[in-house]
Amino acid sequence: MVNIQSFGLIDAKYMNPTAMGELQGTSYWSWWITFVFFDSKFMAIFSLLFGAGTVLMWQRSSKAGRKSTWLHYRRMLWLLLLGLAHAHLLWFGDILFLYSVCGMTVYWLCGLTPRWLIPLGLSFVAVASGISLLIGFSVPYWNEQQLTEMMADWRPTSFQIEENLAIYRGSWLEQVSHRSENALFMETFLLIIWGFWRAGGLMLIGMGFFKLGIFNAEKSNRFYITGSILGFLFGLAIIIAGIEKFENAKWSFEYSFFFGSQFNYWGSLFICFAYVCIVMLFCLNGWLIWLQNSLAAVGQMALTNYLLQTLVCTTLFYGHGFGWYGYLSRSQLVGVVLVLWIVQMIGSLLWLKRFRFGPFEWLWRSLSYWRLQPIFKN
Repeated sequence: MVNIQSFGLIDAKYMNPTAMGELQGTSYWSWWITFVFFDSKFMAIFSLLFGAGTVLMWQRSSKAGRKSTWLHYRRMLWLLLLGLAHAHLLWFGDILFLYSVCGMTVYWLCGLTPRWLIPLGLSFVAVASGISLLIGFSVPYWNEQQLTEMMADWRPTSFQIEENLAIYRGSWLEQVSHRSENALFMETFLLIIWGFWRAGGLMLIGMGFFKLGIFNAEKSNRFYITGSILGFLFGLAIIIAGIEKFENAKWSFEYSFFFGSQFNYWGSLFICFAYVCIVMLFCLNGWLIWLQNSLAAVGQMALTNYLLQTLVCTTLFYGHGFGWYGYLSRSQLVGVVLVLWIVQMIGSLLWLKRFRFGPFEWLWRSLSYWRLQPIFKN
């Protein structure tokens, strides 16, 4: 729901939905639903789970008397290389590189208790917020060239819009320099000022949550019900207030990019926790087992499904495929998302009936252990 905006719309519309004019009708509500209920929430959940998975592997190895350090770093190194290939060859919005860098860093803190992990994680998350605010306060002191360059990314001219459309409606080779330039920006500058602190901090919080049993459905119904209600109440209040301020500021770059973004930055954490609590309630009480099984299958093949979404969407939208880039409205893009969700939920279930892992999970596991892993079920 979030990434489809990058696949199908010009770059500027990912951050500024009014980049090509007024946001109205079904397009407005498609953006509103995506922003309120999806944007930053599921990246947050996956970061939490990445941290939880790191602790889980560390604990299992410790109990078995094995050291998991080299295995962990081999896994992270292969993930980093896969992320680089994904970003520079297919889609610059890759997240695998970021997760590998953060995973290499937070591993050394696996032994800490939740009373240290969670506050430390929140401190990491706050660093990126503080950097954004400091940069925002510095905007009045920028020279004209700096402001013009940033404005081109926020509210491009008609010429810049046509240039962006031409790049991704062109051949794969015509996309390479633009894609790699954006990917390199995300792998360096954006990682330093935002990605490392946000994803790394949430991984630390995820470690703490795992050790507290929150991800294991070990808490009570009351805990998860309270968490989901409070998470939605606080999260929705903060995010919807932020939208109102965006609109009052008429989506100006000076306000929206640095200050306005903070409402969703922090509000998303509450919505994220509410989602976690809802999933745990379903697991704890055995509700809708068929849906749990479908989503679990998608989750077991998370890497494959993530990369498959890129392959499908770049084929649909970019010039080396069907060339739909910039032609579909936001509401039409939601239709593409729903179809892909259904296909992946059914496909993941069918695949895992015969195979132990998804194809990219199998490849990653085989490279990490440096030997071919069994893939067929007995």
